This record gives sequence, structure tokens and C-alpha cells, in this order.
Amino acid sequence: MSNCRVGISGISAQGRHGANPGEQDFAQEFTVDLEVTVDVEDDVIEATADYSALADEVRRVVAEESHILLETLADSVARAVFEFQNVVQVVATVHKPGAAQSLGVDDIWAEAIVS
Repeated sequence: MSNCRVGISGISAQGRHGANPGEQDFAQEFTVDLEVTVDVEDDVIEATADYSALADEVRRVVAEESHILLETLADSVARAVFEFQNVVQVVATVHKPGAAQSLGVDDIWAEAIVS
């Protein structure tokens, strides 16, 4: 084997991010989709990234950090996940449902790619 892409979608987390007045005062809902490329050399669990740990790291970043821009939040998530063993690329897409609803659109998202 070699590089393999793994997807985890719909990781929900609460965080204080945004540029508008009051957005960082109270936690809001964010949803993150990950596409992680891992370098898999063998058919053993240690050869990939721990999916549960990846999701937990996403939740931690969203909950513990604070960003004005959705773009910088996505970058921060991608960079944190990139630190995992065997990970060679991360695409992190962060959705902000509350912002989409307030604008009357289906979705607002930002995507960051780290490799």
C-alpha cells in the first residue's frame, strides 16, 4: 500500500469564532469535514491515523481556539490534524450553519489544505 485518503464528515463542535459583534461571546455550532491522506505501509491499525483521535482533535481546536475568520479556523484545524503520525495531507472544511442561516443560504464554509 501507499497513500490512502480517509474521510470523516460531520464532526460537530462548539466554538467562539467570528468577525461580527458578539460572535465570540457565546459558543456557536460548527461542523467540520476532513479528508486525510495517510501513508499506509502495512495492514495494521498503527499504519493509519486514529479516526477517533482525529475527530477529538478537531473538536478541541474549535472549542479552545478563537478566530475572527472562518478561513483561519479551517487552517488551524488542518494544521493540528497534519501533526498526526502517518498523515501526509489534510483538507479541512469548516461549515458555519448559523452564518448560513442568517444570510438565507444553504451553507457557508472555508477549506484549508495542508501538506
